[in-house]
Amino acid sequence: MDSRYKPDHVVVYQRAMCRANLDNPRDADWAALLAEAKPAAPVPVKATDPLYILYTSGTTGKPKGVVRDNGGHAVAMKYSMSAIYNVKPGEVFWAASDVGWVVGHSYIVYAPLLHGCTTVMFEGKPVGTPDAGAFWRVVDTYNVSILFSAPTAFRAIKKQDPNGDHLARYPMTSLRTVFMAGERLDPPTLEWVEEKTQRPVVDHWWQTETGWAIAGNPLGLTCFATKPGSATMPSPGYQVQILDEMGELAAPNQQGYIAVKRPLPPSCLPTVWRNHDRFEAGYLSQFPGYYVSGDGGYMDEDGYVFVMGRIDDVINVAGHRLSTGEMEEVLGSHEAVAECAVVGMHDELKGQLPLGLVVLKDGFVSSGEIERELVQRVRDRIGAIACFKQAVIVDKLPKTRSGKILRRIIRQMADGESYQVPSTIDDPSSLEAIASALSS
Repeated sequence: MDSRYKPDHVVVYQRAMCRANLDNPRDADWAALLAEAKPAAPVPVKATDPLYILYTSGTTGKPKGVVRDNGGHAVAMKYSMSAIYNVKPGEVFWAASDVGWVVGHSYIVYAPLLHGCTTVMFEGKPVGTPDAGAFWRVVDTYNVSILFSAPTAFRAIKKQDPNGDHLARYPMTSLRTVFMAGERLDPPTLEWVEEKTQRPVVDHWWQTETGWAIAGNPLGLTCFATKPGSATMPSPGYQVQILDEMGELAAPNQQGYIAVKRPLPPSCLPTVWRNHDRFEAGYLSQFPGYYVSGDGGYMDEDGYVFVMGRIDDVINVAGHRLSTGEMEEVLGSHEAVAECAVVGMHDELKGQLPLGLVVLKDGFVSSGEIERELVQRVRDRIGAIACFKQAVIVDKLPKTRSGKILRRIIRQMADGESYQVPSTIDDPSSLEAIASALSS
């Protein structure tokens, strides 16, 4: 531990199955402190005072401290519970996320309690605690009305239980809707969850910087028809527009930068902690009058928002700009694929070539046939112009603890560049697996 940050006191929550030996007087027992605790009066603060500082997941290796204010955040949280999630006071809302991430801050801690809902704090993972039915068990046991988690959680469930056998054990009569966010929801995962749960799935898109959904299906206001691959419509307060590289409005179905016309709605970050210049440069300067999300995508002729991934994930193959998200959608539609990532690797002739990394569902093993099928599938659906020739089977993909795939690091590894491992990585050994796969 860095001596500069050595704590004076540590509060320990004891576990019956493995009790810790406390180091007195540094360590304090949670139960003992709670027994002696007395109520404290609330401290009034200004609406513009900082509520918390939350660092972005850091897929770039340089996390930013997003500042959240009190007043606007509370307004957005309360509003979104009814407008977006269509949940009523007294119902049970479960955001199956890490309380240290923005979903946990927004929809485990603040929004449900502001709205008068019961909130669920879950310790574990969607698989292995004890099995791939963990989510369904909690929903059924605690009468959860709304379940919200990341697509990567459901892909993990699909990988271990592709036929949804665990679902038969839990009726989940209380569950109305499943929401997903945190990364792009690929249509195969959406279709699998809808088919197996027999519940509607709502894809909505938002960021640590905003604290709530930029786009979604506002079930409490109206219910739009869904389109696979789309986060549906901009949420009230967000003026979402697609801009080209010159900052001009893009035509319908033309990919570009996803931006939000200012002013921003309540809860969006007012600054970056102790670095306002970085806030201006990173979000506001590229296109004056707009907040630039860093994501790329398009809006169709009906105004539906399609988020295709980070702008960095658009690759240039022989002068043609291609979306890696589109290729991932094709790979993910194969019956053997649990999850995948496509990155652009350097090529002397064409500039970049796509490289696909694929994790197979349990029960599938390939001796080369699946890889050949995946290459042909991309050629058939996107065309020879994609130059997709490499699909590599790996055991797991490197991700942050919030479930975001570290595509930039995969790209740097493929190009033989040095890279910085973010502190937010979930399993550092996953990088070793990627390195081994790429070397072979």
